[in-house]
This record gives sequence, C-alpha cells and structure tokens, in this order.
Amino acid sequence: MPGKSKAEADESGPVLSANRAFYRAFRDRDMGAMERLWAEAVGLVCIHPGWEALTRRAEILDSWRGILESPNAPQIHCEEASVRFLGDAAIVLCIEMIDGRALVATNVFVREKGSWRMALHQATPTARTLAPRKAETPKTLH
Repeated sequence: MPGKSKAEADESGPVLSANRAFYRAFRDRDMGAMERLWAEAVGLVCIHPGWEALTRRAEILDSWRGILESPNAPQIHCEEASVRFLGDAAIVLCIEMIDGRALVATNVFVREKGSWRMALHQATPTARTLAPRKAETPKTLH
C-alpha cells in the first residue's frame, strides 16, 4: 500500500473489519452488536444526516435503537472504505449507499479492550452522482 508503513498496512485489516461489523449491525438491525461496537472509555460523537451532534454514549445508543427498531429503517451498504491513521486512532472514509442515495461517511475507531471500537460516526449527503447503469444493447449478427 503506497504511503503506508507496514504497521499501518497490517492494522488496516482489523480496522476495516470493525467498519464492516458496524455496517452489518446497521443492516441486520442488531442493537446488541451496535452497542458493543461503540467505545466506552473515550469521548464519542455521532452525527446522523440532518441531526444535531450527539456526544453522550447513552443518547448515541438511543438514537441507534430508534433507527434500528423502526420499520422504516433504511437499507444500507458501505462502499470504497479506506483507512487513515492518527496515532492510535483510525479514520475510515467511505460511501454509504442508503436506499439508492450516496452519503459520505467518516468513522473513527480507537483501540479499546484489545479491539477497534467506534468513537465517531458522521454521515452527510454528498454531491457525488451515481453513474447511470447502461442498458444492454441487443446483440445482432450482420
């Protein structure tokens, strides 16, 4: 990986795994998994699109509970995740695809209790446009 030390390259895998676990908990509406992913020993921040910043663990988890328990919870998946390190913290930048809309997300993970745990999640609309799918042209023989 250009521009990354071997130690950073080795740590990228576990950070990306934690990021995948976050989106899996979101997709599967698994509140227990979501709760285990959020750090306990550092300050936290969660900014859902269009919301005020949430900074207390209890209010962050309550917000996720409301989202995950809603019958209208959106379908989501993560694309283009990349990792950057700031000391013992890792920043994952990615694109969230929610019900066909693209959001840009920043997820910050910190080492806690031997694993990477989320300290910040922020998602916001992006100016990025989705490439239209090309219609298949019928194949003809001449």
